[in-house]
Amino acid sequence: MSGPASAYGEHGTGAADPGREPAPATPELAREVFGDALADAERYVALLADGGVTRGLIGPREVARLWDRHVLNSVAVGDAVAHGAHVVDVGSGAGLPGIPLALARPDLSLTLVEPMARRVEFLEEVATELSRPWRVVRGRAEERSVARAVGPVDVVTARAVAPLPRLVGWCRGLLRPGAQLVTLVGARALAELPGLVPELEAAGMRDVHARAVGGNLGAAATTVVVMTRSGR
Repeated sequence: MSGPASAYGEHGTGAADPGREPAPATPELAREVFGDALADAERYVALLADGGVTRGLIGPREVARLWDRHVLNSVAVGDAVAHGAHVVDVGSGAGLPGIPLALARPDLSLTLVEPMARRVEFLEEVATELSRPWRVVRGRAEERSVARAVGPVDVVTARAVAPLPRLVGWCRGLLRPGAQLVTLVGARALAELPGLVPELEAAGMRDVHARAVGGNLGAAATTVVVMTRSGR
């Protein structure tokens, strides 16, 4: 995962460390994207810049570009997510893309799945701080206990958690037939996608394709890989 640590990090809200980069100024675009949830988005960015750095979820050099590269980039995923979906964000780490997506899309319900205790603690603290009803489940997507806790869902999101065939193997059990896996990937994974389609289809996925998202988000626009679980 670029910037935030991959799931596959301690939260401090006291006085800022004089040597630490302050939270970046809020761009005008964020005001348009988050609307009434802007204050919560700003608080989340502040938590990332503070506890996210001290816990190792965000690299110090990433603080200046939290909005564009991380938060608004995560919101872009929403272009591929249907209205009213139950979204499970696997390997959530610092809550990306799940938390920004849910802040910008109040129609979505969100579950954050993360195996590492200190990251789970951070996610729980963010949900409490923002008074949001998000569920945080400790575990790995491929574990039966997680599948039982989460149940079949509409959409699974991920951000550079693992190579696509491995990610599908981990997440397929969370997806009901017809549900989608939407993942932010790097340039290398996009380049490899055509050659991976037969393997992904053999693993029970269909309609595997890359999709440009966030066209209205300027530098935060990105590309996701979308695929649908086969079956009835």
